[in-house]
Amino acid sequence: MTNQILKIKILEKICSLKRKGYKVLIVHGGGPFIQLTLDEANIESAFIDGLRQTTPEAMEYVEMALKGKVNGSLVSIINKAGYKAVGLSGKDGQSVMAKKHRHERLVDGKLEPVDLGQVGDVAGIDISLIELLLKNDYIPVITCVASDEEGSDYNINGDLFAGHLAGALSAEQYIILTDVDGLRRDKNDPGSLISRLKVSEIEGLKQVKCIQGGMIPKIDSCVIALEKGAKLARIINGTVPDQIAEIFENKEVGTVISV
Repeated sequence: MTNQILKIKILEKICSLKRKGYKVLIVHGGGPFIQLTLDEANIESAFIDGLRQTTPEAMEYVEMALKGKVNGSLVSIINKAGYKAVGLSGKDGQSVMAKKHRHERLVDGKLEPVDLGQVGDVAGIDISLIELLLKNDYIPVITCVASDEEGSDYNINGDLFAGHLAGALSAEQYIILTDVDGLRRDKNDPGSLISRLKVSEIEGLKQVKCIQGGMIPKIDSCVIALEKGAKLARIINGTVPDQIAEIFENKEVGTVISV
């Protein structure tokens, strides 16, 4: 999504689904933009087990990057294309409630707690505002920032955030865009794409390291979505915008995950 031309093409394909009668909801993160904003502010951030340790000071810039830069850009592109987008975070309408993420890591064979600061998990979903927007022909564009009951703000993994929303909305399809065609048995072999996958098979694939790295939260988010009410989950290559249209032409695209 750092490629502006590609971003426009992707959004055009996603929004065109409305002409086919679908209601569209877009959820996004923005790691590269967060890093750039923190660098500009001379704020250091460390990663622990793939999670960004986030101080209260850093959280202000995280929200600035996600809501002010990335979200605003997406909304502008969609509006320019002739649709009606509304930019949100989980804080708006308390659509997503957060809780502090309790993290542990293995040190000398023992699990020890690690404080990641303002890193959160989804505690609850209220789809009232989102449904109101969808009903009135808007495209909600939501970023993965939310508050807890005390009003503290948290940055939540974008994949898991999206999975919870897809489940709560009982989405017909929960589609994850990444930079590969889907889950591969061998991450270095494009020909080893797994086209169909059952939730019951996932743990075994994790054990043999078929699912690893950045694919773990994407697969986990699919499981969350399906367990909470989504009908189907799919991982596709967002750098090939035509794949989005092909999904709705009954073509085999990406990795389809079902219960």
